[in-house]
Amino acid sequence: MVSRAAPAREKASAAAWLIWGVGVAAYVMAVLHRTSFGVAGLDAVHRFGASAGILATFTVLQLLVYAGLQIPVGLLLDRLGPRRMVAGGALVMAAGQGLLACATDVPTAIAARVLVGAGDAMTFISVLSIVTTWFPARQVPVVTQLTGLLGQLGQVLSAIPLVALLHGPGWSPAFGSAAALGLLAGVLALAVLRDAPAGTPRPPSPTPREVGRNLVDAWRHPGTRLGLWTHFVTQFPANTFALMWGYPYLVSGQGLRPATASTLLTLFVLATMVSGPYVGRLVARHPLRRSWLVLGITGVTAGAWAVTLACPPPAPPWLLAVLVVCVALGGPGSMIGFDYARTFNPPGRQGTATGIVNVGGFVASLLVILLIGFVLDALSPGREFTPQAFRAAWTVQALFWAVGVAGVLRTRHLARRLMAAQAS
Repeated sequence: MVSRAAPAREKASAAAWLIWGVGVAAYVMAVLHRTSFGVAGLDAVHRFGASAGILATFTVLQLLVYAGLQIPVGLLLDRLGPRRMVAGGALVMAAGQGLLACATDVPTAIAARVLVGAGDAMTFISVLSIVTTWFPARQVPVVTQLTGLLGQLGQVLSAIPLVALLHGPGWSPAFGSAAALGLLAGVLALAVLRDAPAGTPRPPSPTPREVGRNLVDAWRHPGTRLGLWTHFVTQFPANTFALMWGYPYLVSGQGLRPATASTLLTLFVLATMVSGPYVGRLVARHPLRRSWLVLGITGVTAGAWAVTLACPPPAPPWLLAVLVVCVALGGPGSMIGFDYARTFNPPGRQGTATGIVNVGGFVASLLVILLIGFVLDALSPGREFTPQAFRAAWTVQALFWAVGVAGVLRTRHLARRLMAAQAS
């Protein structure tokens, strides 16, 4: 197993925490932009006259752009460094939200979400690069989890202040405010972020041939593919719920008031934040048991959905709260995939490997989001989503759990066999 070389120090410096903090702030804004359309879904139906299928297309295209850019962004990250990538991503997302604030038709709104997806693609793996460069190796799993969980504050911003703006001043002020925050994040990133500590030698930029070889080598390593399948199977339930169908499901599928649905989305974020450090500590202490943690989180999530869907709607409030908490575990669980990318790849191709891993969960998410939209269109009369339609639509997750678990088990076997061969 190959580990990234850690900085020659036992503790991270104050500068490291400051730079990481600015990176996390940029990621918070990225999550706000990413999840903003989910809480605005019902408003978008009326603003654009969109069906469930068209509504899903907004988020699917956003995620398709995000997933499709992960490998190119990983290659660029290895070449350009995180400072320019984080700042560029923030500015692109701000432009997308500004365009959405002015949009009055579907094509313009779709173009806006494509920009959001492109900027979002540049952010998270670049912030993870800051973590691996500025922090000692023993701290990386926990700081990685902290990065993910603090980023979810962006979902709180979309679930509470953004919803309040949507239902108060309206669509344009809400998304215009989001654009202004994105612009601020970009300026801060340019002013504060640094690619590496002073005196750290920067590896030479790879040639085009080396870029291609890094991509092939990263993909061929079973540890990278184990990270991809880990990300695939743990993240799609959380993304599907947070980015698109959770809020409409709670309001239209379970009959909750919008304020109550927003409270449950806030509980989702809090559960992610509380569970993240524990998952990080488990990964740091038991690196050879990471896959069991992945399979356990997947089982808990699938079980919670099975019980909820077996209960005729409206489900008891306590059961919906349990469901939200269990689904939220997928966020910290998906971070384990990035730890595989870090430990199975040398520094020169970690951006590439991280990009490959990050494709998994977002490809699964966009497919599930799109399929749920198709089922809702087929089973709901007009454009009102019925509880029965939602109950049927959520069952499409079962296929993706089966595929993801099979992928984890297969690549885990290959990675363990390679580790055994290298140890002998």
